[in-house]
Amino acid sequence: MTVREMYQYSVTQWVFFFYFYCFFGWCFESTYVSVKTRKLTNRGFMHGPFLPLYGSGAIMLLVVSMPFQNNLFLTYVAGCLGATVLEYVTGVTMEALFKVRYWDYSNQKFNFQGHICLKSTLAWGGLTILMTGWVHRYVESIVFLIPAQVLSAVTFVLTAVIFADFALSFKAAMDLRDLLIKLENAKAELGRMQKRMDVYVALTTEEWELRIKEAKEELKQRKENVYSALTQKKEDVSVALADLFEEVGNMAQEWESGKLREKYVERFNAKKAELQRRRTESIQSLEKQWRRIFKANPTFRSQEYSDAVEELRDQLDK
Repeated sequence: MTVREMYQYSVTQWVFFFYFYCFFGWCFESTYVSVKTRKLTNRGFMHGPFLPLYGSGAIMLLVVSMPFQNNLFLTYVAGCLGATVLEYVTGVTMEALFKVRYWDYSNQKFNFQGHICLKSTLAWGGLTILMTGWVHRYVESIVFLIPAQVLSAVTFVLTAVIFADFALSFKAAMDLRDLLIKLENAKAELGRMQKRMDVYVALTTEEWELRIKEAKEELKQRKENVYSALTQKKEDVSVALADLFEEVGNMAQEWESGKLREKYVERFNAKKAELQRRRTESIQSLEKQWRRIFKANPTFRSQEYSDAVEELRDQLDK
């Protein structure tokens, strides 16, 4: 059987091919990123040595190129288009679900929404020719040497392991998404509290300034009235003036002491400290789960929660 007859593969063989290319893709990506960052990196979404995108991509490359096996150019084009569509759909779906990007081509020329780019598309086409013309032929010949029962047993075990790994990785990614949402909501709440305090302080300042101004005008008016009655009640005038000056002085002292503002600021600072404490506890409680996600994906990004992602990245770097 040749690659051209690949539709004659059994279900078990198809599944094994998928797992094989998941592992092959992990080896390729982890090696590339480790060399590029000069740091050993376990690349990908899952904990184990598997990259489902590469497994899905390899199967798609084989399928879409099947009708064009005798035409090198059409094989290349089919690989470019098929793999690019898969990469885009996977990227959009993962960002919608987890609120983050596990790869980002935004800094590449001729990219579309950061999920795909021309450079990657052209590389997929070259990989298709390499796959169908050389790599898969050897992989296929090795698989055909494995007894059916042994292949079924190995495939079954790999299925159990990969499904368990995927479930744990999916939960960790969802926990990280929830954490990002909580951090962003807490930040927004702090911003709203700060604005309310600024407005309150401004209004309080204007209110007290108005009251002092009114008190001074009243004092001036009352002083004029008192002076007009000096000839009749001189002693009463002295007492009235003293009371008025004391009243205004108390008002000014109360304003200058800032008791009302201090009380509000204390409440604001207490609420702010509580929110920050909750943010810190949330980060620390989930750090072990998503530390590997950040380490495995150096281009990990989120447009909606970019500040929260950078805050978590800074926390991990400490």
